[in-house]
Amino acid sequence: MKLKKGLPIVAMLLIALVSGCSKELDNNSSLTDSSADLELKKGKITTSSALKAVNLGVAGDFVILSKSGITDVYKSAVTGDIGTSPITGAAIKLTCAEVSGAIYSVDAAGPLPCRITNASRLTTAVGNMQTAYTDAAGRSNPNFLNLGAGNIGGKTLTAGLYKFTTAVVIPTNITIKGSSTDVWIFQIAGTLKMSSAVRITLTGGAQAKNIFWQASGAVTLGTTSHFEGNILGQTAINMQTGATINGRMLAQTAVALQMNTVVKP
Repeated sequence: MKLKKGLPIVAMLLIALVSGCSKELDNNSSLTDSSADLELKKGKITTSSALKAVNLGVAGDFVILSKSGITDVYKSAVTGDIGTSPITGAAIKLTCAEVSGAIYSVDAAGPLPCRITNASRLTTAVGNMQTAYTDAAGRSNPNFLNLGAGNIGGKTLTAGLYKFTTAVVIPTNITIKGSSTDVWIFQIAGTLKMSSAVRITLTGGAQAKNIFWQASGAVTLGTTSHFEGNILGQTAINMQTGATINGRMLAQTAVALQMNTVVKP
């Protein structure tokens, strides 16, 4: 009889204990849920870990690739292969002394004595560049839509897909933060402009090779600015005096250099 009387008390204690643990878990969950996490639970956006890098194909072998020429104000320093197609090699204004890599041309008009004539390879690379642009532009379910109304100055950008329906400006320093395997894709429907002396800094192991800037308008990197990532430009990519980039410039029109440092990631 005494055991039967004790059972309700034990049961009540167990219920109270379980209830308390459940409330604590719920409270902890609410503290750790970000707005993005809540959206994920609703199935509205994809996770950054699921975001795949853009496949550059043969275009990824180049640090600068252009369809209509590469201009230069001497002296620039380019590390990596460069090339133009279908325009003649005469549209490559960089000299052999400025390029630590190969200069590919569709014809014998490229810079001497270092130019390599290989129209077939360049045709493949340009085709891959255009496919990569279409891939980046076509990614759906962005993690961030029109962040900062297109002004991303001063922000720390975590991995994910960013979509902008207008131009993007970078007037002040930004940080790209993530691991060595994280991927960033920026879809920009307009121009991309970085102000003079502004820098992009990578932290947490983030790598420039995993950052893709797809821009339908012209890209301008201001005087002495520093940029990180692969630029997939539908129009011109312009580097102003003394600007530097750790990344690639893959342009469907022209690339303009002015005493710049360009390094393939």
